[in-house]
Amino acid sequence: MDTVAYAHIGKYSENHYWNKASGLLDQMACAVGGLITIDFLEPQAPVVEKIDFDFASQNHSLIIVQTGRGHADLSADYSAVPAEMKKGAEYFKKVAQFFGKEVCAEIKEQDVIDHLAELRAYAGDRSVLRALHFFEENKRVEAEVKALKEGRFENFLENVTASGNSPWKWLQNCYTNTNYQEQGISVALALTELFIEEKKRGACRIHGGGFAGVIMAMLPNDLVDEYVAFIEKALGEGSAYRMTIRPYGAICVNDEI
Repeated sequence: MDTVAYAHIGKYSENHYWNKASGLLDQMACAVGGLITIDFLEPQAPVVEKIDFDFASQNHSLIIVQTGRGHADLSADYSAVPAEMKKGAEYFKKVAQFFGKEVCAEIKEQDVIDHLAELRAYAGDRSVLRALHFFEENKRVEAEVKALKEGRFENFLENVTASGNSPWKWLQNCYTNTNYQEQGISVALALTELFIEEKKRGACRIHGGGFAGVIMAMLPNDLVDEYVAFIEKALGEGSAYRMTIRPYGAICVNDEI
């Protein structure tokens, strides 16, 4: 079975058994393994490219911070993100549908800007902001991949930082509006940004589906112990995990043994 099939099985499970309208991103990353970039224009056959880059050689560590809440009761928030950008049901008219298209990948950012007033009335402001995030985040991904291929790790980190700011302002998936007093993601990001600002090194951003769960920090190895102590003092012991990027994806263990 190829990796795309694995990913579609994972997507089906999330969509139908956990009631989350997730796409293929996490599933493809797990199935393929390593550092990859994916073009989802044709979702049934996404184009995947492995990036030949040794992250460990950059003397940086990947830290995942658990902010204290899972995604169990956030299905509506999570599902609204793609729904607001693409074509929906008649009562759920959103950005791509305004242009007679299925998804934002079939339109251009300038189209949104040129028809901003009509779009705001048709789809709502948050939908428009999320669509603009979609276009700009695609540009950032391309810039990140180019930076890695050319060995410009600091430029890569700069784009990671920019990629982390956009979810707060444009995508708006750092907390749920139904419970705005609970903002574990925002608190963890704020503390991490304060740490990075003081040290003048590193990057951070929300990680995963958003609204709750975890954040990601990329820090020089000599700062990791200090950061872990700092963030665990605020969020609780055991909340920070040192991670490695596994080069392997889905593997049949029987084949290996």
